[in-house]
Amino acid sequence: MLNAPAKTRVDAVVLGASAGAVDALGVILPTLPATLAVPVIIVVHIPASRPSLLVELFAAKCALPVREAEDKLAIAPGTVWFAPPGYHLLVERERTFALSLDELVNHSRPSIDVLFESAAEAYGERLLAMVLTGANHDGAHGAAQVQAAGGLIAVQDPKTANVSAMPELAIGRTKPDIIGTLPELAAYAIAQATERVEVRP
Repeated sequence: MLNAPAKTRVDAVVLGASAGAVDALGVILPTLPATLAVPVIIVVHIPASRPSLLVELFAAKCALPVREAEDKLAIAPGTVWFAPPGYHLLVERERTFALSLDELVNHSRPSIDVLFESAAEAYGERLLAMVLTGANHDGAHGAAQVQAAGGLIAVQDPKTANVSAMPELAIGRTKPDIIGTLPELAAYAIAQATERVEVRP
């Protein structure tokens, strides 16, 4: 007999990428189904002097709506959210976004660590943090904070990354729940973030 839908394992997915990000996201994001029940919140290192074309680039490829985060905006589920260039992106406990012009963190604004740490406070154990390709150590500390709060950690296999530094450092700071290829990480995120129906005798 089929019971009511079970809760998802996570209420949100946060994702950080730097060098090679567009190619990596081009594998993961188009595979996410329109039925995905949680927000996917992404920081990509883009200089403030350059406009971000990420929303336009991925909106045409994704089943989910793709938007740029705005200050005090409620975080809608089933949506891909990108941090705007030049601003740190934070998740508030009320599940709204906050944008900050605070100092650079890890030479970056937006910073992956800033997003991950604030999301860990907001979502606790119901968060999945994903660290993909990149050339610096941004994301490693934040991933450790997510894990300390009970959340899940997924890291791209450094051997498959365009630039291996970020995944390697994240693996060094945490005990990832999965280290895998981009398709494997996408499947893992879908499994953790899609509503499931329990079957019981």
